[in-house]
Amino acid sequence: MNATTPAPAPRPRPVRTAATLVVLRDGSEGLEALMLRRAEKADDQNSGASVFPGGVVDAHDRRLHALCVGLDDAAASARIAVSEGGLDFYAAAIRECFEEAGLLFANDAQDHPVRLVDLPPADLAAMRDAAEQGTDALLTLCEARGWRLAGDRVVYFGHWLTPPGMPRRFDTRFFVALMPAGQEVHPDGRETVAHMWLRPADALDPARGLKLMNVTRRVLQQLDVFARADEFMAHARQLREIPLNMPRLADGPDGRRAVNIEEPAYDEIGHLDPEGRGDARYALEAGGVTRLSGRVLRLVSAAPEEAGSNSYLVGGTEGWVLIGPRPLDDALRAAAPGPVRWTVSTQPGTQPTMPPEWPAGTLDLGGATLKAVTGDDGTPCFLLVEERMLFTESGTATIAGADHPIEWIAPSQGFIQRPPAR
Repeated sequence: MNATTPAPAPRPRPVRTAATLVVLRDGSEGLEALMLRRAEKADDQNSGASVFPGGVVDAHDRRLHALCVGLDDAAASARIAVSEGGLDFYAAAIRECFEEAGLLFANDAQDHPVRLVDLPPADLAAMRDAAEQGTDALLTLCEARGWRLAGDRVVYFGHWLTPPGMPRRFDTRFFVALMPAGQEVHPDGRETVAHMWLRPADALDPARGLKLMNVTRRVLQQLDVFARADEFMAHARQLREIPLNMPRLADGPDGRRAVNIEEPAYDEIGHLDPEGRGDARYALEAGGVTRLSGRVLRLVSAAPEEAGSNSYLVGGTEGWVLIGPRPLDDALRAAAPGPVRWTVSTQPGTQPTMPPEWPAGTLDLGGATLKAVTGDDGTPCFLLVEERMLFTESGTATIAGADHPIEWIAPSQGFIQRPPAR
């Protein structure tokens, strides 16, 4: 069989900043979220998906700052942890919601929430048409009517970055607001073609058949914890630090998918595939061999009695060391890039026997230096100095009396991972 060359990853486009506004209300059975169905379009990764209102931050959104009340740029920037321009995201979220869903979070000249249902239908249609022409049109129509965008009714609660390797990437801030009284949802018919008010659990139900992007699914899962819309609003307002969520693409038994930051494989995928080719794995499969670096291979046992256990081959030009519970067998010898000269264990209660070639518990394998060390819990460990990778049974992230920082933990079961922050 001829070897095939993996297809190159799509050339990434520049990361674009964006804002999304999740609109909530209380239905007869509790919290409901507004979902819009995007129009079917070629070469659109969100084509036909059910989404929240949102879109790209326009270069002219800064001109809407003068229209915003309840929040200035300094406060908005501090809230979303940027040096300046934070109000751009709030303004973009409000603008996009009006363009796509026909909802406008604004106050009139008396500082009362704007009631669009009280406008003549022809006036409202003209406003929607004008808004679709660009940011300046929204600025003009609000100024003409004495309206101000209600930045204080829009609450920041999430930050997501599209995975590397995707043809279109967005750095998106997520906001939430309550459905404004005196308004009705009207999809624009161009970007969005239908709308639904759904309980998060119903939107997530596979039986409904919605096409959901990973980030939409994750936000719905967040919302599903709360019974009422005002409960989630209160939760969002009290958030202090909002982490960046950047999924990573990987392959596995269920096909290629996004892997989120709390999943066990996340750190390893980023280490093996920082460019997002999607060829790292999110599942450890029996008998699998993974090259973790030029110095390290991981082998997952195929034996039922050792299900999920890892053995590691570590080495260089002078030979290889087997670390793990398995005895050196034909499969391990075949996987090794060179001769396997030593076998050591990280199992608790064992003490590796150091041959003469390991002076002071250190072995130079030719470009790879392996040190026998003791974990802070007393278990035997081995440190690959060049990669600051610790091979350990227990998953300990520190070494008793060590002066070597650790960047990676290679456990006896599971994926390699970064040590927890201290």
